[in-house]
Amino acid sequence: MTDLDWVPTACTLPTEERPLRVAEWDALFAGHLTTLERPAPTRHRLSLSEAPGLEERVRELADRETGCCSFFTFAVTPADGAVLLDVTVDPAHEPVLQALSARAACLAGLEERQ
Repeated sequence: MTDLDWVPTACTLPTEERPLRVAEWDALFAGHLTTLERPAPTRHRLSLSEAPGLEERVRELADRETGCCSFFTFAVTPADGAVLLDVTVDPAHEPVLQALSARAACLAGLEERQ
């Protein structure tokens, strides 16, 4: 899962920084992702196990991601024992969201729920 071919050309993050950013997301997914739902093709909801500082970490990472991939919209919501991360894209970037979710599910050992 180290191949970055799924990263869209619309991403403005310098190429040399992309593996580091992917590693940040990977660590988040592998360490905290508990469920992954797809309420719509262009909106996915990731539930992350609550941990000290996690909400702030997710918000900061989502803010940085939006800075280079403006087609993403992130909503971070604290929930009972979890942090919810809703990720939305426009229809043109649906394949990117699908790839991100597939990667997240694989790293966390989960199956996506429709």
